[in-house]
Order: sequence, then C-alpha cells, then structure tokens
Amino acid sequence: MKLQDARKDPYRKLAHEQGYRSRAAYKLKELNQSYRIIGPGFYVLDLGCAPGGWTQMAVKLVGNQGKVMGIDLSYVEEIPGAHILRGDIEDENLVDEVMDYFERKVNAVICDLSPKVSGNWSVDHAKQISLNYDCTKIMDKVLAHKGNAVFKVFDGEYSMEFKDYVKKKFARINLTKPKASRKQSSELYYVCLGFIG
Repeated sequence: MKLQDARKDPYRKLAHEQGYRSRAAYKLKELNQSYRIIGPGFYVLDLGCAPGGWTQMAVKLVGNQGKVMGIDLSYVEEIPGAHILRGDIEDENLVDEVMDYFERKVNAVICDLSPKVSGNWSVDHAKQISLNYDCTKIMDKVLAHKGNAVFKVFDGEYSMEFKDYVKKKFARINLTKPKASRKQSSELYYVCLGFIG
C-alpha cells in the first residue's frame, strides 16, 4: 500500500485515534458484530497476534470476566488485560502453556496470522495455509465444545481444501470479507461456529 493511500485509510486513522495497534482490530469487531464469535466472559486464544490489534479488541469484547492470551513468534508489547506469550505456533508444546494460563478450555480461537511475505504469491499462500493447519492442531486441544474460531485465509489453490478440513470440526462455517479488509486484498475469513471436534 502506498503511503498516500495509507493516509486516506479511514480504519488506519480510526485505529490511531482509538489506541488500537492495527486497523485489523476493526475486522474482528465487524466479524464479531455479524457472528458473535466472542462474548462477555469468554476465554480467547489469539494465535499469531502481532502487533496486537486483535488481542486488544478481544480484551474489550470479553470484558473483565474474560481472559485473553496472545501468542506470536515476534515480540509483542504488553497489552493490558491480556497475557502475551512469545512462541511458535508450529510448536505443539504450546498447548501446555495455554492450558496452564486458562486452567480450562477456551471459548474462541482467533487467527489473523500471516507469514513473512516473500512476494511470491504461491509460496506465501501455501505457507499461510500451512500456518492455519498448525493453528487447528492447537485449537483441537484447547477449544471447548461449541466454541468458535476465526481463520484468515489467503484465497488461493489450497483454501477450499482447508475449508473442507475445518468444516468437519464445526456446526457452521461462513466465508466472509469484512469491510475493514482492503478491497485489493486476497484475504478471506472463515468464521467457524459450534466446535464439535
């Protein structure tokens, strides 16, 4: 995105004014208004949370009775009301740390992650889908029955295969693109409701 386009971006401006670390916070807000993925008192795990916009929004949505944990390979500055863990989602041992923090299964797993983009579309798409599969391995062990999940997906040759894989685990799955996503972006969101395992 060109700098002059970024300056005109209303969500970027809003994020700055309201203290969110990224415009992505509004994607989660919009998805939640449509599908109620996260409610007050929910326990939420944010996988691939840097720079923290979704984690900040999740903290707001769960209120003071809920709990939020964000995990990322990159350093993420502390977020009031959330526990941040620097870790690799490809490491399934993270499950123990997640369960130690929450002390029970979570109500929602949210994944807005992206690999370090190389500029080669097919490589980036394949890596992003692979990371989502890693997220589902963690999700399978920590998400409560009837819990919800959201996955960002770079739309491409492997997206429908991933959708079919995830669809078997939930009562309902919706494909959507929030207004806060840039029009030219290939990202879609799979909103998964009612975890059945």
